This record gives sequence, structure tokens and C-alpha cells, in this order.
Amino acid sequence: MTTVKTRFAPSPTGRMHVGNLRTALYSYLIARHAGGKFMLRIEDTDQERFVPEALDIIYQTLEDTGLDHDEGPDKDGGVGPYIQSERCKLGIYQKYAEQLIAQGDAYYCFCTKERLEGLKRTVGGKEISAYDKHCLHLSKEEIQAKLDAGVPHVIRFNMPTEGTTTFHDEIYGSITVENAELDDLILIKSDGYPTYNFANVVDDHLMGVTHVVRGNEYLSSTPKYNRIYEAFGWDVPVYVHCPLITNEEGQKLSKRSGHSSFEDLIDQGYLKEAVVNFVALLGWSPATDREIYSLPELVKIFDYHHINKSPAVFDMTKLRWMNGEYIRALDADAFYQLAKPWLQKYVSGPYDLRKISDMVQPRIQIFPDIEEQVDFFNAVPDYDVDLYNHKKSKSTIETSRTILNETLPLLESAEQFDNDTLFAILKSYAAEKSYKVNTVMWPLRTAVSGKQATPAGATGLMEVLGREETIARIKAALQKLG
Repeated sequence: MTTVKTRFAPSPTGRMHVGNLRTALYSYLIARHAGGKFMLRIEDTDQERFVPEALDIIYQTLEDTGLDHDEGPDKDGGVGPYIQSERCKLGIYQKYAEQLIAQGDAYYCFCTKERLEGLKRTVGGKEISAYDKHCLHLSKEEIQAKLDAGVPHVIRFNMPTEGTTTFHDEIYGSITVENAELDDLILIKSDGYPTYNFANVVDDHLMGVTHVVRGNEYLSSTPKYNRIYEAFGWDVPVYVHCPLITNEEGQKLSKRSGHSSFEDLIDQGYLKEAVVNFVALLGWSPATDREIYSLPELVKIFDYHHINKSPAVFDMTKLRWMNGEYIRALDADAFYQLAKPWLQKYVSGPYDLRKISDMVQPRIQIFPDIEEQVDFFNAVPDYDVDLYNHKKSKSTIETSRTILNETLPLLESAEQFDNDTLFAILKSYAAEKSYKVNTVMWPLRTAVSGKQATPAGATGLMEVLGREETIARIKAALQKLG
């Protein structure tokens, strides 16, 4: 039985797009689920778009997401090099292109850019840009003379012009196209580098790739790939084309959205584990209604036959919810280490950040949410005194004024200024004055925070603020109440 082998073959052109991450994830899951191998290959033949630092981004993203590869540029599995530009230097692609020329399946093309721009033909009632096989009919002598003269050229594949080509995709089923629609694609560019299409076919075969995972935008190219496979007499891999990822307006997810890459999402305060979980569900559905899965759990249950055909919507509301679930599942120490840079950014006073961390953990979905939860620690915001009127706690402006005046000396003289001590003092006061505890706590919480919603109750906030700051805020509140 053939061992399943998948590959992730990104082009180093910038940050890791969510679509590329999904391709890597599905490739990884297919391989791991089948006990197979997951390979990393770097496709850098498009030298104009090559970004050197993008190589580091690829490695870092795979490490951050836990998608460990079995072989690649840094892990020799015996079928390297794993970087296409290095394979170019070995003449691998040129050798196979020349084999196709010798077979009559490819040919040299010397046409200028100006000539190519004017080529059109009508297929099935629509006009398409397509090469007219002009150079296919050059004699061997004409070809050699042009090569000897150094005339710029490419190598093209000789596609059939009649009949149809049918291929099978695991998600979209069997698809048939008219051969008249298949342009004579370029195999080797004028700079000597292979095209993405040709290098993919050659490398996937030589490296033993059995399953090819990619976006459905490549469906239209697949018949051309298969024609090349057939020309060499090679086995065609299993194709798994994934649906388009769109934004909430139904448009293709682009860099302009501000959250199209893995790094964008991490910068915006999402946990890497939550992003992986979310991306796994962009076009794939498990057999149950459950939505929270760790990477090992995904490996166990992933079945690529459950990938959907219809576009997957990048739902930010769902991602925020999912991230919140992951945040709440963290132990307090782990959360604090992740939240600390954000707390330091948003809290300027000399407060115990660990205590504040414990307060906010159950209340946020992403780390930037911390700001709204803790802004009052820096300064009480301007608020309307009507905030002291609160039906649920039976608080009014009049009762609030009285409670603040009467509890102020109790707080000033408290032996200890911690949550438990303060709560006991105020609970005793409430019993003595025949108030509900909430009636006492509401004006105090309002006085020290100026907010209707806070990450902790009055005594928890006062413990973090400390005696001096708490007393100062209560006195300021009394002045505001008049």
C-alpha cells in the first residue's frame, strides 16, 4: 500500500495568507491522519515577487501552528533540494522540458511580447487569449539558428486542440473541459526558470507526492497538469481542491481586509491555537456539532471527503467567540504570561497586574479587549451621576451619597485592605443599616471605576487600587454627588 505523502509548497512573497495556512493545515492533517508524510517545499521560481524575509515567516508560522514537517529544506528526506531555485541550478526542469521536446510534446517559442498580446480566439462563444502554435511549425534548422543567435525564447507544452480532457477531484468530482480551451502553457520561461505549473508537476512526481491540496482557483489549471503527467507516463496524484475563502460580504479575502494573514491575527490578539481551529473549519465540517478541537484531535477525525464545495466565510464574530473559549480554557499562569504585554500597555498605575489578569480572563475574547476592561485603573472616566441610580441593586443617588459618606471612615480604618476583609466590613455595615449587600456595593463600585460594567466587584477593585487611591476616588465621587 502506497504511503500517503502531502506537501505544502508556499511561495515566499510575504505574510502567510489564511488560504495558504489552510492548505498547509489540510495537507498536514491528511498526511498525519493516514500515518503518512508531510513535506515542505519552497517555490521561489517567481524571482520578481521573492521576499527574503518571507522564508523566516514560513518556518515560524509552521512552528507556531504545530505543523511539523517530516522533510524539507531543513530536514533532508532524500528527494531534495527542497527549494525550487536550487533545483533549477541542477538543470532538473530543463532536462524534463527537453525530454518533452524530443517526444514532440513541447516546443521552443520565440514569439515577442508584442505578437502575443494580439492573440485571441473564440471558444464556446467566448473570446480568450491563447497561443496559436506559431512556433510549433518551425523547422529544426530555424530553431537551432535562433538558439545559436541567442533569441529570447520559452518552452511551451503542445496541448491537443480537439476532444476533451477529464480529471477527477475528490471534492468537486469529475470535470471535463474542451481541449480547445487549453492554452499551450509555458514550461520554461525566458529567464530559464520553470513556471509554477511545470515545476509543480515535476517536483510532485519526483518527490513522491500522492495527494495535492490547493485552492479551487487551480481547478482550471488541473487539466493542463494532467496532460503533462500523461506525456511523461506518470501517475496523476489525488487532487483535493479547497473552496474559496470570502469575507462577510462574499468577496475574496484579501490583504485589504486587515486580517487575511496568520500574522495579522496574532498581532490583533488572537491565540495561535484558536486560529488553527478556526481555519480548520473554513470549508471543512466534522461529523458532529462540536467546534473546539485541538490539533491532535483534528488529526484523529479529519476526513477530507467532508470538505465543502461552497465558499467558506471568514466570520470574525465566530473567530472572536472561539478565541474567547480558548482564553477561558487557559490556566491562570499561562494567560497572565500572554496578557502581560497588553496589561503593561493599557495599565499605567503601580497596580498588581497579576490580580488584574485574573479579573479580565473570563471577560475578554481577544487581548485588545483588555483596554476597555481596565482603562478606569488609570483614571476614573467622566460619568453621569445618574449611574448611581440602579434598579436591580435598589441604589439611588440619595442612598449612594449616604453609603459613600458612612463607609468612607470604615475603609480608612480597615486593618487590611484586601478583598475578603473589605467585603466582611461592608457586609456587616449593610446588615447593620438594613441594606442589601448589592445596594452598598453599587455606589462604591461606581465611585472607584465610573463604569457600569467592571471586571470585578467593588471590593476586588478596591484591593487592586489600594487604600489611598480608593479613598481619593470615593471623596471625588462625593464631590460629584454634591
